[in-house]
Amino acid sequence: MKQSKTAAAQKPQKPSTPKQSAACDTDGKLAVAVDPELKAAAVRRLHRIAGQVRGLEAMVDQERYCADILVQIASVQEALRGVSRLLMRNHLEHCATMAIRDGGDTASAMYDELLDLVYRHAR
Repeated sequence: MKQSKTAAAQKPQKPSTPKQSAACDTDGKLAVAVDPELKAAAVRRLHRIAGQVRGLEAMVDQERYCADILVQIASVQEALRGVSRLLMRNHLEHCATMAIRDGGDTASAMYDELLDLVYRHAR
C-alpha cells in the first residue's frame, strides 16, 4: 500500500479544465518543441532588453529629460513585441498545429487559446 501512495504522490494530478490541450504540456508549462535558433534569438533579445531596462532605471535615477525616457520605453516595448512574435510563431508551428490536428475538444480549446492570445497582443 505504501508504494501506491508514493507513486500517487509523485504523479501530479491534472486539473480538469476544458482549455487544456493534449498537444502541449500545460500542466508543466512546457512547449511541445522549441526551435533552438528561435530560443537563442529570443534569449539574446531578452538579454538586450534587460540591459535597456537597466538603462531606463539609470535615466530615471539621474532625472533625465522625460521625453528621452519615454522614447526609450517605447523602444523596450517594441523589442518585447519582437520577442512575442518569435514565441507566437513557435507556438503556432508546434503546440497549436498539434492540437488542431488532434481535433475535437483539443482543437476547440486551442482555437479559444489562440483567439485569447491574439486579443491580448492586439492591445
